[in-house]
Amino acid sequence: MPLMPKRSKFRKMQKGRNRGKASRGNTVSEGEYGIQALEAGWITGNQIEAARIAMTRYIKRGGKVWIKVFPDKPITAKPIGTRMGKGKGAPEAWVAVVKPGRVMFEIAGVPEEIAKEALRLAKNKLSVKTKIIARETLNEVGDNDEDK
Repeated sequence: MPLMPKRSKFRKMQKGRNRGKASRGNTVSEGEYGIQALEAGWITGNQIEAARIAMTRYIKRGGKVWIKVFPDKPITAKPIGTRMGKGKGAPEAWVAVVKPGRVMFEIAGVPEEIAKEALRLAKNKLSVKTKIIARETLNEVGDNDEDK
């Protein structure tokens, strides 16, 4: 069963525009490594599920996986061979709107090479260009060289 909302206020949604960079969700916050989008696009619930399965199968019950995107936008399509007009089509799929910089998946609790390979397998299931990023290790308080 692909990801989709339990319920939504409206059955159909306008297409909208996908411009600019992600201002939120653009850093690895939960895990150690993540997949970051390099371009804008739509990720379907099936693609998210396929990437999740690919990762969890590779890490074999080790570590933890976070899915940081959720498909909450309905995409409609008219049946094949239907003439134009006669209203908007029926909802076909649910997608997550992704902007460049958005971190979509995170992984932790496994060695670096296993995490990178699991994320590489997941990258192949997605329809946007992505890269694997590591969590930035923030300086602890008092380690700044500026105040010395």
